[in-house]
Amino acid sequence: MRSSRFVVPVVVLLVTACGARSAGQQVKADEGELVGVTMPTTTSQRWLSDGENIKKDMESRGHRVDLQYAQNDIPTQVRQIKDQIAKGAKLLIIASVDGSALTEPLQMAADARIPVIAYDRLLRGSANVDYYATFENFRVGVYQAESLLTGLGLRNADGSPSAAPGPFNVELFAGSADDNNSVFFFNGAMSVLKPYLEDGKLKVLSGQTQFEAVTTLRWDGETARKRLEEIIGTSYRTKKINGVLSPYDGISLGILTALKNAGYGPQFPVVTGQDAELPSVKSIIADEQYSTIYKDTRELATATAQMAEAVLKERTPPQINNLNDYNNGVKVVPAFLLNPVSVDKSNYHKVLVESGYYTDDQLR
Repeated sequence: MRSSRFVVPVVVLLVTACGARSAGQQVKADEGELVGVTMPTTTSQRWLSDGENIKKDMESRGHRVDLQYAQNDIPTQVRQIKDQIAKGAKLLIIASVDGSALTEPLQMAADARIPVIAYDRLLRGSANVDYYATFENFRVGVYQAESLLTGLGLRNADGSPSAAPGPFNVELFAGSADDNNSVFFFNGAMSVLKPYLEDGKLKVLSGQTQFEAVTTLRWDGETARKRLEEIIGTSYRTKKINGVLSPYDGISLGILTALKNAGYGPQFPVVTGQDAELPSVKSIIADEQYSTIYKDTRELATATAQMAEAVLKERTPPQINNLNDYNNGVKVVPAFLLNPVSVDKSNYHKVLVESGYYTDDQLR
C-alpha cells in the first residue's frame, strides 16, 4: 500500500516563507548574470545530461553559466563553488558529491547573499540552502521494490498479489551513505519489502538488511560488483540468488557483472535500477537487467531553471510543492518534487522513445 505522503498539495509560498531569504538577501536579475552550476561527476550519463540541460536553459534566459564537474572529489567541488563565488555568481545550483561536506562554501555564499538551490541531492547540515529540486525519492524506492516483486512473481503487473509461494532469495543494495536520497530510496523500498521478509517469502541469505550494511560508496558499480561477489562466495555456494534490489543503473551493471562471473545467465535474477541510463536500457531490452526508474532530467532541469529565474527576480518559486519532508538537519528545505516512472521491457518504448528521451537508433 502506498503511503499517503505521496499526495502533496501544491503550495505557493510567500516571499518571507520558511526557508526563503528576505528580499534584502536576494539579488535582482539583470541580463547576463552569472549562475554557478556544480555537478558530481562526468562518469554518469545522467549528470552530464543534467548539467548541459540546466546550462542550456539558463543561457536561453540570457544568463551566463559556469558549469563544473567535481569527478566525485569533495575538495574539488568545494574549490569550484568558492571559485564561482569569487567570480561573482549571483546564484548557485549544486548537485553535491557529499551533501554534508559543503558547509564552508555555503556559508561563504550566504555571507555574499548568494541564494542556493540544491539539485537532486539535499545539502545537509547548513541553514544556507534556499530550495531543493528533485524527484519523489520515497516513491522511487517503492517502485523499485514493486518491480522486484513483479519480476519474482510475488506481485502481478496490475499490483495485485500473486499466488507464487516463494521463498525467493534476494540481496539488497543501497546508494551512497553520504547522499540523503539513498535513505529515501531504501526506506521506500523496505516499506514494500518488509512484510515479505517477515513472512519468509523473501530471504536475504547474507543477513545484510540494514541500510548501513548495504550502502555503496559514491554509487560505484565496481564497489557493488565486489560486494556481491563476496556475498555469492560466502552465502550462495549451494543456493541461487533470485533477485537483487539495486538503487541505480551503474550499480545494477556492476551487479550483473558479478552474476555473470558467478555463472548466471542467460536467464538472470531480477535486478532493478534507476535513471534509465542508456547501457541499462539496452540491458533491459536484452533480458538482463529487469527494470529501471525513469526520471526525466529534462523536466528537472527546466523546473530548476524556472526556480532560479524566480529567485533572481526576488520572487518565491511557485513550483514548490513540499514543505515537510526534506529536513537537512538544520532546517526543512522547501522542495519541488517531480514524479518518477517505473520502466521495464513492456513499456520502455512508450516511456523513453515516444517521449523523445531516446531514439530507436540509440537503443540498437
